[in-house]
Amino acid sequence: MKIIYNKWLPPKRFDAINLFGYLFARYGIKVSGRTIQHESIHSRQMREMLYLFFYLWYGVEWLIRLAQYRNAMTAYYNISFEREAYANDRSENYLTARKSWAWCRYLKKERIITS
Repeated sequence: MKIIYNKWLPPKRFDAINLFGYLFARYGIKVSGRTIQHESIHSRQMREMLYLFFYLWYGVEWLIRLAQYRNAMTAYYNISFEREAYANDRSENYLTARKSWAWCRYLKKERIITS
């Protein structure tokens, strides 16, 4: 995964952001192997959904989760894409064993993090 260091992305509350398969990190941030794995899972999700549909689904699901939990960070952690990535970002072999559309299993699972 290509990492692009810059002074604008991601927003200050985050270490990195994946946009269309490129990982953006602020200067001075050390991107961990776990973060790279997490964002690699997102890259796979994006490809499955032809990028545009990933971002559309992500936004709509975030709005639904925001209405459900009434907290922006809780909504973020409970998006199905994030659930899959957080649940598997410590497993180095996850992407080789991952089945297509695996994130769908996380649509109905119990939330993993709340605030």
